[in-house]
Amino acid sequence: MVSISADLGPLHPDRNLALELVRATEAAAIRAVPFIGRGDKLAADGAAVDAMRAFFSTVDFDGTIVIGEGEKDQAPMLFNGEKVGSGRGPACDVAVDPIDGTSLTAAGRQNALSVIAVSDSGAMLDASSVFYMDKLVTGPAGVGVVDIRLPIGENIRLLAKALGKPVDEIVVSVLNRPRHEKLIADIRAAGAGTRLMSDGDVAGGINAARHNARTDMCAGIGGSPEGIVTACAIKALGGHIQGRLWTRDDDEAQKGADAGLKLDGYVYEADELVKGDNTIFVATGVTDGQLVAGVRREGDFIYSESVVLRGRSGTLRRIVSEHLTSKWL
Repeated sequence: MVSISADLGPLHPDRNLALELVRATEAAAIRAVPFIGRGDKLAADGAAVDAMRAFFSTVDFDGTIVIGEGEKDQAPMLFNGEKVGSGRGPACDVAVDPIDGTSLTAAGRQNALSVIAVSDSGAMLDASSVFYMDKLVTGPAGVGVVDIRLPIGENIRLLAKALGKPVDEIVVSVLNRPRHEKLIADIRAAGAGTRLMSDGDVAGGINAARHNARTDMCAGIGGSPEGIVTACAIKALGGHIQGRLWTRDDDEAQKGADAGLKLDGYVYEADELVKGDNTIFVATGVTDGQLVAGVRREGDFIYSESVVLRGRSGTLRRIVSEHLTSKWL
């Protein structure tokens, strides 16, 4: 069911669509469970993609995949430009990551999620030609306070003042990559602590923006698809997000320029990553994490936990579901 404006104008994604999309992330997460800890991230991703694609076909919306994860490593994927949904209902941009954290899933580690983000058609930045983005994410206290163009130490001090807490209580999430050695050193030199993530860029950003979360900021270079997905969630949390596209070589820089993307350190603000506030973000836990619990099976039941964040209403809802195991055999 979708809402229609009084003048019968364009249809837009609404709260009912949000609840329908949870079924797709639940399906992807559940189908990935047999591969948790088995060391085969492509098999896990493939199972999640197939399940998500099948459930998309039952949802009444006219979706176009703008950000389809998987291109970085030739993994199975819902590809960019693919049409999803029944074709009836609101026209939407869709960003998907059937498993954000395939390596986490394969290793049996925490914070793997199945994720979908949706906005009005034409609202999402298509950054698919550049795979990486330098991001800075905080909660509401950072809005109008921090800026990705400033040194990380200065941003830490500014955020600490805005939060009314000592610098040595600030915790910054960073992907544990060689490219971040200087960033990590600078964070620690400023007096703050780090939470190093092996994967799970989306969860890191959302946890930094949540009220009373264990981290205060998420910084560093991760996937550009994850940046767009995270921006959809941040709209609901009232937080801060900025991004700069990070090209790996001249060829990728040329592809980005040909696609009309702004490079050379240009800072994309939240409303440039995703226009407006009519955003929906849904995620189901594959493995346990700070944001949601992972899927677990107990006898005749499978349990899943999901979150739904809606930009227009500024809400975060949790959905805990019980599924009959017999329906998934």
